[in-house]
Amino acid sequence: MQLPTDDFILLSVVNTKLRDEYSSFANLCEEEGLNEDEVRARLLSLGYVYDEKQNSFR
Repeated sequence: MQLPTDDFILLSVVNTKLRDEYSSFANLCEEEGLNEDEVRARLLSLGYVYDEKQNSFR
């Protein structure tokens, strides 16, 4: 999967995939070929962190 250039769209895409398709962020990154650190850093720049219990960035 190619990452969206807009970080807010990235947030939406990641959270939608976590809700609909993947049981964890690590699983999403592995299956989609994403760099976990890059995605976390981009979403952290917006103030969002991954909540394992909710399986979403909040």
